[in-house]
Amino acid sequence: MLKKIVIALVALFSCFLGLQAQDANDVPLGLDTVQYLENVVVYGRKPYAEVIPAQTLAGKKLEGLNSHSIADAIRYFSGVQVKDYGGVGGIKTIDIRSMGTNHLGVFYDGIQLGNAQNGQIDLGKFSLDNIEEISLYNGQKSEIFQPARDFGSAGSVYIKTRRPKFSGEKNDNFNVTMRTGSFGLANPSVRWEHRFKRKLTMSLSAEYTYATGQYHFRYRKKFSDGTIAWDTTAVRKNGDVQAFRAEGAIFGTIDDGKWNAKFYYYDSERGIPGAIVNNVWMNSQRQWDRNFFAQGGWQKNLNDRFEMMLNAKYARDFMHYNNPDTTLMLIDNKFWQDEIYISSANKYTIIPDWDVNLSVDYKWNYLNSTLTNFSYPQRHTTLVALATARTWHRFKCQASVLYTMINDRYKSIYQGETLAHHSKWMHKFTPAVFLNYQPIARYDFYLRAFYKRIFRMPTFNDLFYTDMGNANLRPEYANQFDVGFWYQRLREEGFFTGLKFTADAYYNTITDKIIAVPSGRGQYRWTMMNIGKVRIIGVDVTARATMHLARDFNVDVNLSYTYQKARDYSDPEDTGFGGTYKGQIAYIPWHSGSVVGRATWRDLDVNYSFIYVGERYSTSCNERSYHQQPWYTHDLSASYTFGIGNTKLKVAAEVNNLFNQYYDVIVNYPMPGRNYKLILKFDF
Repeated sequence: MLKKIVIALVALFSCFLGLQAQDANDVPLGLDTVQYLENVVVYGRKPYAEVIPAQTLAGKKLEGLNSHSIADAIRYFSGVQVKDYGGVGGIKTIDIRSMGTNHLGVFYDGIQLGNAQNGQIDLGKFSLDNIEEISLYNGQKSEIFQPARDFGSAGSVYIKTRRPKFSGEKNDNFNVTMRTGSFGLANPSVRWEHRFKRKLTMSLSAEYTYATGQYHFRYRKKFSDGTIAWDTTAVRKNGDVQAFRAEGAIFGTIDDGKWNAKFYYYDSERGIPGAIVNNVWMNSQRQWDRNFFAQGGWQKNLNDRFEMMLNAKYARDFMHYNNPDTTLMLIDNKFWQDEIYISSANKYTIIPDWDVNLSVDYKWNYLNSTLTNFSYPQRHTTLVALATARTWHRFKCQASVLYTMINDRYKSIYQGETLAHHSKWMHKFTPAVFLNYQPIARYDFYLRAFYKRIFRMPTFNDLFYTDMGNANLRPEYANQFDVGFWYQRLREEGFFTGLKFTADAYYNTITDKIIAVPSGRGQYRWTMMNIGKVRIIGVDVTARATMHLARDFNVDVNLSYTYQKARDYSDPEDTGFGGTYKGQIAYIPWHSGSVVGRATWRDLDVNYSFIYVGERYSTSCNERSYHQQPWYTHDLSASYTFGIGNTKLKVAAEVNNLFNQYYDVIVNYPMPGRNYKLILKFDF
């Protein structure tokens, strides 16, 4: 333990020893994300602050992606895999750089979304209607002034909701939107923003989604010799969804500071269409979800050197799963989750270019259920992060050490008597170091690298799920190594007004990976074990070009490409026919990428997007019977905005999967073919 602490402290401060105070004229200039104002592309310049910049979708680009949910939008980032179980209401989870869904932290307005039960956030439940910006960070956010919880993931998605903006003396903004289209979609939403006074604003929004979820799909079955067993077209059933979302926020400013408070409520009922196997075309499972949270934050500069930030949150989640099919297994389970979270971050400026931050978080989780012999687990988590950031001429360094202390408490029944248990207190130190260097001051070219070690705790399902959990599971550890570069060039005139390139090579390892294995009590009895090992080698490349073709005519093109070799090293003896050793892990393609194009002319906006996912396997056994063909989709949308008096009206039409390709993201879960959407937006 002492050795780990010494290594962490050396990593934290070694890059700052011997550095001198910097002249303000030596601060290199970088670039903020592209901002869209009417039909003119404007690049805002500010001091290049991020050590490892994020991939970001915001503004008009985010709006034009033909995406219904946040998960649909995130799939355009490089290094990301989306597990999509189909349909408007289908479950959608995100995996970054093959680390596993549980290693990704999802933050909603600065505070992490939690799920202690299974560790996965269904991003299909989060609409884009009230979203202003989505950012994806590898490693962690390039900002030391943040809660300790932000240091605790292998990657992070930050979701920023809309903030009220007012012009002139106007004190109220109203937005009414109606979406309709294929699958019986009806999706109205409203938003009201109000300014009480200069330092106090408020936002309220609500949205309702209904869809039958029925769509045609093609289903083919091949024998092992490649001949076709059958080829048919059917209609996807039991994919309906009804969902209601409401959220409100209030924003205030104080002298040298700001504060906010927010509530969120989501209520849905959906059918679970299930897998198409054994010639079964319809499933009857249903799921009900109710999610609520209230959170708030306060931030203030107490003096020229010291800044404090406080955050707090309470969340209550309910999930009801019902499977009435007695030919499988009769299931009617209900779960309730509670979470309390408080955080304090404290940043101190040692000298103008050297900051240090100490953050302390506490989190409590509890899970209740109607399951027989349930353990009623609760978890106490304390996180302490010590981080520092230093700038010296064209060199930037950020380092941190995260201390995690966790204790689980649960109940068991032995010979009719209820016994209370608590786990040993777990103490872990995990370091991270991020570096950035600009070789030549006059060029926007930066070299970057980072190392991070992190872990994820077993979920309540992993530990305590009846007949499957294993209370002796160890944490799952991940090591991340990354090197790359970032380049950008801007011109005020000419055909190309902006060019940007990024490239990163990375190597990740996961040890003590938690997987389900047969328990020896029959083929339907499984248990969770720490036996998995994964090694990932990958390359992420992005490119962006903005072009000025004529007066009022601008084009913006974004490309992303990912290569990944993610191999299973769990069992060296598991080789030969049916073996998984050194096999590409399930659903990770070797090659994937996307193209997003946007053209604007006055009030007309046209967007095109293309996604490609290469060949992959449905299991780590890389044999022909598990091979999955590549799939790709083309999406197209167009919108026109015009004014009627004081009202601005936007009319948009979308065509998704333009060439009607039939494909599965997850095998036996067919995705929709060509589908349409019509959108009307009123702003007044």
